[in-house]
Amino acid sequence: MDLLTLKGNWILRRVIDGSTRPIVLPGDILSALIASGEASDPYFDRNELKLQWIGREDWILEREMEIPAALLEKERVFLDLDCVDTIAEIRINGELLGESSNMFRAFRADAKRLLRPGRNRLSILIRSPERAAIEAGSKLPYPIPHSEYPVTSPHRNLLRKEQCMAGWDWGPCLMTGGLYDDASLLALDGPRIEYLTMDARREGEDWRLSVTAWLDCPAATRVALEARVAGGCASRDIELPAGPSSATLELVVGGVEPWWPAGYGGQRLYELVVSAGGHEARKRIGFRVLELRNEEDEGGRSMTIVVNGREVFCKGANWIPADALPSRCTSERLEELLSSAVDANMNCLRVWGGGRYEAERFYELCDEKGILVWQDFMFACALYPSEPGFLANVEAEVRHQVRRLQSHPCIALWCGNNENLGALGWYPESRNSPMRYIVDYDRLYEGTIGRVARELDPGRPWWPTSPSGGPSDFSDNWHGDGRGDMHFWSVWHEGKSFSEYLKVKPRFCSEFGFQSFPNPGTVASFAPEGERNVTSPTMEHHQRHGRGNTLIMETIARYFRMPSGQVETLYLSQVQQALAIKTAVEYWRSLRPLCMGTLYWQLNDVWPVSSWSSLDYDGGWKLLHYEARRFYEPLHLALVRKDGAAMAVAINDTAEAYEGKLELRLRGMEGEVVATYETEARLAPDSATELLRLAIKDLPCAPEEAFLDGRWVTVAATEVTVTASRRAFAFLTEPKRCSLPDPRLESSVADGPNGPRLTLRAEAPAFHVTPWAATLAGRFEDSGFHLMPGEERELGFIPARGAPMPSAVGLRAALRVLHLRASYE
Repeated sequence: MDLLTLKGNWILRRVIDGSTRPIVLPGDILSALIASGEASDPYFDRNELKLQWIGREDWILEREMEIPAALLEKERVFLDLDCVDTIAEIRINGELLGESSNMFRAFRADAKRLLRPGRNRLSILIRSPERAAIEAGSKLPYPIPHSEYPVTSPHRNLLRKEQCMAGWDWGPCLMTGGLYDDASLLALDGPRIEYLTMDARREGEDWRLSVTAWLDCPAATRVALEARVAGGCASRDIELPAGPSSATLELVVGGVEPWWPAGYGGQRLYELVVSAGGHEARKRIGFRVLELRNEEDEGGRSMTIVVNGREVFCKGANWIPADALPSRCTSERLEELLSSAVDANMNCLRVWGGGRYEAERFYELCDEKGILVWQDFMFACALYPSEPGFLANVEAEVRHQVRRLQSHPCIALWCGNNENLGALGWYPESRNSPMRYIVDYDRLYEGTIGRVARELDPGRPWWPTSPSGGPSDFSDNWHGDGRGDMHFWSVWHEGKSFSEYLKVKPRFCSEFGFQSFPNPGTVASFAPEGERNVTSPTMEHHQRHGRGNTLIMETIARYFRMPSGQVETLYLSQVQQALAIKTAVEYWRSLRPLCMGTLYWQLNDVWPVSSWSSLDYDGGWKLLHYEARRFYEPLHLALVRKDGAAMAVAINDTAEAYEGKLELRLRGMEGEVVATYETEARLAPDSATELLRLAIKDLPCAPEEAFLDGRWVTVAATEVTVTASRRAFAFLTEPKRCSLPDPRLESSVADGPNGPRLTLRAEAPAFHVTPWAATLAGRFEDSGFHLMPGEERELGFIPARGAPMPSAVGLRAALRVLHLRASYE
C-alpha cells in the first residue's frame, strides 16, 4: 500500500477571467483570496457585504502531481477527497474522473486509468453554490421554504452544503468552497478497508467485541481478515466478492478499563488494528455501554443517558462550526475550544444540524476528553425535498457518516435534524398545504435517515428530531416540558423575564440561551474606532438577530441601572447573560432525576459577533463561560429564588456521598451579617437535595436591603473543605433596586514565577468582579465572581494560543476592573 498526500500548495483559478493565485489545501477559496489581497477580511466592519460575488462564480483548484511508475504497478490507485465543497467536477489530465454534489460525502474513485508515470494534472471545478441552488429552486414542482436571515443566500436547503454558510442569526453569509480535511492518492493491491465499525458488549469482567470491516475489492478473492485490540485477536479467511462487501470478526478481551464521560471516570482508549490482505486500518476505540432511557413515567416521558449502568446528567452546550472560513478550522482551534468546554465542567456537546459533520480530529478529541456528542444529521430550520435523487444523495451521505463515526465512544446518539418538525408550522406554504410537506418530512427523516442509521448502528440511540418527545412522539416541545428534549426560548425570543425558566421542568433541555455583546478586545478586532457603540452600523451588522440589541438593552433596563459607557454596556450584557443561564441551569439541575440534561445555546462563534455564545470567536471566555464552570461543578450549591422563597439546593453529580452543613448568611449591602441560617445534611450520590427554604417576606429586612451568601462545608474525617465553587450568592430582588456601596476595590499586579499575578481586595461587597485586559490576547483565571469585605483574590493571566505572556507592567497598563457598582453613575 502506498499513500501520496495531496495536501499543500495548489493553484486557484477564477473561471470568468482565467486569473490564478495560490491556495493551500485543505482550505477554502475565500481564505485564498484574502491571502492574495483580492478580498478584504470578511469579519472586519461590513466587508462581508462586498464579498458575496465569490459564491456566485465558478473556481478551479488545480495542481501537478509527480506519479512514480511503481505507484501505477498497484492494482488500483484511489483519489480520496474527504470533503469537497460542494458542486464539483474532478478531472485528471483533462479527463473527467467523477462528480461530487454533497459536501458531506467523501469522494473516492479509482484514478489509475487516467494517471501516467511522471507529471499529471489534477483539477477540480467548484461551481457556484448560489447559482446551483437557484437553478435547483427553479425546477421545484412546489416551493420548499427555509428560514432566512439578514444576509442570506437563497435555497440553501436544496444543497448538501453546510447550511449556516448561507447566513444565520449569528453568522455571516460566506458561500465559499474548497477541499477540507484530507486529500490523497492511495495505491494498493487487493481489497481496501473503507470503514471499521464495532459493537462492544459486557460479559462479566470481559468484553465481547464485534468488529465489522467494510471492504471494496476489485475482483472476487479469498483473504485473511484479522483484528487485534487490547491483547485480544481474532482472524479467519473470508471469500470476498467483487465490489463492496462487509465481514465481521468477534473477539473477547479482558482487563480493559471502561470509557466514561468527563467527571464520571477515565477515558482509556485502545488501538484497534484490522487487516485484510495487504490493507490495514486503525482506530482508537473505547469500551463502554450506553443506553437512552426514554420511558413513560409520572412526569411524562424521560430522557436520560446511561453509561456503563450509571445515569449521567449531561452538562454542556451546543456546538457550531469553529469558523465560517474552513481554512481556519484547525486542529489547534478545535483543541482550544474543546479544552475550554471541559474546563467549564462540561461532559456533553450537541453538534448542531446546521453546520457540518466535524473532522475526525474533533471526535478523537471528544473521545480523549470524555465529551459525549449528541450528533445531529445536517438538516436545520427548513423544509427539505424528498424527490428520489435528493433522497439517494442523502442516503449515501448517512451511510458514509454513520460508518465513519460509529466507532467513537463519544457519540451518544444520532438525531435526525434540528427543529424541522416544528418548521412544518413555520411557513405559509406548509401551513396551507400541510400533507404535502408532512409526506416529504416522513420520507426524508424516517424513510431515509432514520432507516439507515438504525440499520447501520442498531446499538446506538436514534432520536428523530430535536426537540422531540422521542420516537413516534410529536409533542410540542417548545412549550411542553414533560417529554423528551425541549428547546425553551420564551425568555429570549418572547422577551420574558428570567423567572420564566423556573416555570418549566424539562426532562432534558437541549437548547435555551440569551445573548450578550462580545468582550472589548473582540469588538476592537472588527469595529473601527468610532464604530464601537452598540448601535453603530458596524456593531449592528455584527448582530444578526433582528431584535437582538433591543432585547439585550430592554433586559438591562429590567434588571440593572443603565450603564454609564460603552465598556460598561458590554460588561452588563455579559453579566445578565450569565445570570440568565445560571438561573435556568441551577434550577433544572436541582430537579434531577426529573431533568437529566442542560445544553445551552451556544458554546462558540463562527466569527466575531453579538450572540448567545459563552466563548468569543477568538476563544476568549465571556462571563457566561466562567459562570458555567461554577454552575456545572459536580458538587454545587445553588440559591434559587422562586415563588417568594429562597431555596438552598446542593447538587451532587459524583458517586460519593458527602456529609456536611450549609452556612447561609443574610448580609446587608455593606456586607454586615444580618442573620445566619445553618443546617446539616447528607448528600447522596447523584442527587439534588433541598437544604433550606426561606420565605423572603419573613426575612428581617427588605429584599432590596440585603443579599444571601451561602456555602456548603464538607466535613471529612480529617479535614473541613470549603471551595469557591461551593459558595453561592443571590440578590433577593432586581439588582437595580439595591443601593450598592462603593466596594473600594483595590488592585495590584506583581510578577510571579509563572507570569504576572493580579490581586484584588474589597472593603465592601463587590459583585460580578470582572478584570479585563482588552489590548492583550488572553484571559484571567477567573472572572465574574463576588468579593466580600476583607476578602482577597489572586489571579493569573492565561495568554491566548501563540501569544506571549505579558509583563506585570504590560498587564497593569492594559487592566481595567469592572464590578456592578462601577457600571453606572
